Amino acid sequence: MTARVYLKPPWMQRNVGNRLAALFGRSMVSRLSVRGRLSGRERTVPVAVLEHEGVRYLVSYRGLSDWALNLRATPEARLTTRGRTEKITVQEVPEADRPPLLAAYREAYGSMPTVTGVLDALPDPADHPVFRIRA
Repeated sequence: MTARVYLKPPWMQRNVGNRLAALFGRSMVSRLSVRGRLSGRERTVPVAVLEHEGVRYLVSYRGLSDWALNLRATPEARLTTRGRTEKITVQEVPEADRPPLLAAYREAYGSMPTVTGVLDALPDPADHPVFRIRA
């Protein structure tokens, strides 16, 4: 078993930025609601959905986050974008297929605070779970 690689966001991003993201970045930020793998309670986090070659993806750019672990345990969730909520299922993308998706994520969201720095700090595609969204 490999160690969990995850770069925890700074306090300001966790407690202020993530709450304001939905207000100021509505065109870029969605809300992912997924069942907790241990508690069974629904957890909601802001995410940036990557659209690449006509397919949508969720990229855990900070590494193996709790929401990624929750999706591995139960690949069903709700995704709210611009006020519209849909039920989704996801399928994890194999490590070998992640590099072009991570490059596209960097191109699309690299201007957001912390994205480029985190991707530089975690250069191995194996450290970033990526999920293909199926509506």
